[in-house]
Amino acid sequence: MDELIARLVADGGIDHTAAEKAVGIILDFLVKEAPAEKIKPLLAKLPGAETLLAKTASTDDRTGFMNAMMGGVMGAGMRMMSAGLSMSETQDVARTVLAYAREKAGNETIGEVGAAIPGLAKFV
Repeated sequence: MDELIARLVADGGIDHTAAEKAVGIILDFLVKEAPAEKIKPLLAKLPGAETLLAKTASTDDRTGFMNAMMGGVMGAGMRMMSAGLSMSETQDVARTVLAYAREKAGNETIGEVGAAIPGLAKFV
């Protein structure tokens, strides 16, 4: 995940801590929303994903509240904005994370994950 975080910092001008948090939020969203048989192969191809997920879970004290209030894509976006990103930065981070995941896991894997999560297919 270090490569992805560095890309977000260099290309997007996003603070390292915010970039790390945002990527963790996106991965957390995918884990919670996608069927395990679809997300596990993706995570296996993203070095450091499990570590970042664990770090995000241990530092995100709003996770339970935000998920209870609003889940899905909107909930993930709200969590990223709560982490200090603007709406446009949130969108840029999501696009960059998906592009990175495509590079590492391939179009087919990303397509399967996107198709398995209601509402996500239009973003992938």
